[in-house]
Amino acid sequence: MTLQHRLRSAAPATAVTAGFLAVLIGVTSSVAIVVSAARAAGATHDQLTSWMLALGIGMGVTCLGLSLRYKAPVVTAWSTPGAALLATSLHGVSMAEAVGAFLFSAVLILLSGLTGGFERVMDRIPVPLASALLAGVLLQFGIGLFTKMQESLTVVLPMFAAYLLCKRRLPRYAVIGALLIGVAVSAAQGSWKLGGLHLSLAEPTFVQPEFSWHVIVGVGLPLYVVTMASQNLPGVAVLRNAGYQTPVSPLLTWTGLVNALLAPFGCFGLNLAAITAAICNGEEAHRDPRKRYVAAVWAGVFYLVVGLFGGVVGWLLTAMPASLVMGIAGLGLLGTIGGSLTSALSDERTREAAVITFLATASGMTLFGIGSTFWGLLAGVLAAVVLTWRRRTATATPPEPAEETEDGELPPASRTGEDVGEKAGVKATSMT
Repeated sequence: MTLQHRLRSAAPATAVTAGFLAVLIGVTSSVAIVVSAARAAGATHDQLTSWMLALGIGMGVTCLGLSLRYKAPVVTAWSTPGAALLATSLHGVSMAEAVGAFLFSAVLILLSGLTGGFERVMDRIPVPLASALLAGVLLQFGIGLFTKMQESLTVVLPMFAAYLLCKRRLPRYAVIGALLIGVAVSAAQGSWKLGGLHLSLAEPTFVQPEFSWHVIVGVGLPLYVVTMASQNLPGVAVLRNAGYQTPVSPLLTWTGLVNALLAPFGCFGLNLAAITAAICNGEEAHRDPRKRYVAAVWAGVFYLVVGLFGGVVGWLLTAMPASLVMGIAGLGLLGTIGGSLTSALSDERTREAAVITFLATASGMTLFGIGSTFWGLLAGVLAAVVLTWRRRTATATPPEPAEETEDGELPPASRTGEDVGEKAGVKATSMT
């Protein structure tokens, strides 16, 4: 094998691009929420930089290690719903108490992996419902492609046109072409906010955790619940929908362990990714499903860069226009949305339950602080159980005994089985 062939195998253009897009979309879509959460806890500039370092290192290490170990595109991310929760619940909480809550949540995730309970629950969920869940999660990004086209037509429309043209001639490079066109057009329009750059490496800042029962109950426990229900749940659905039967418990165990180790430096939540994982699980990442894990490996590399150059990367990602980010996210997920809907609606027996799952998940509803992914799946499972139970009951109901005619013979309808048996040359048997 030549050196050139080895390089192509280790760094195919589509896989590298998919890994880059996963990091780009994952960070830019929620970095502002993470900053808000850190500031709510009174984080200094050094502590905020340490948060980015710890999160980047945590995501990078878990993406690299788990993807190489299981040869599957395992992409991890920070808990965006968790960050939103922290942004509203950390006011008046010291940084040390916040770190204690991070550590408590991480230990619960670790225990969820070690006990295997979460995996047993996920293995019982029908594939159509998992596909519907994923489609509901991704729907807003597909819609966002066209809402941003309305707001910024001169940027998103050329990206859409480039995607379609490349999809016809060079389908493997359709997303790459759209990204290049979007960068060129937005730069020509001066949409990038390039002021305030400071070149420096991120440095870790250790915070001794303190455990307060009211912070544990009010922050740590809800952080665990929303991370499991709103992040790990759809994250597993992405892997299952793509055909990867990677064991779930070790994934939770390792993400929980790494999270616990990095919590004193600001790693508030690590979990399986859903939206960004879908980018690395699609055909655009690699034609061969067995080699799509390379895209997740490259996502890990880029996450490490985000961590090491936290300040610089954060500045660069926030400098990008929102229309470019949402446009490339929508285009990159079109294939996954289509495949998920096809799988969700393929089985007529679970079609209605899958539609309920899809609609409830896509609604964005939040009850008791838990997002729509959990409630969508719960609604779909309940619908599937009720509808299946009704059909089984109807099927299992024995027929009423036939009444005899005046001459003592059964009516023709009741002799159908006997007639069929005789016609087939098989002696009809009676059933007691």
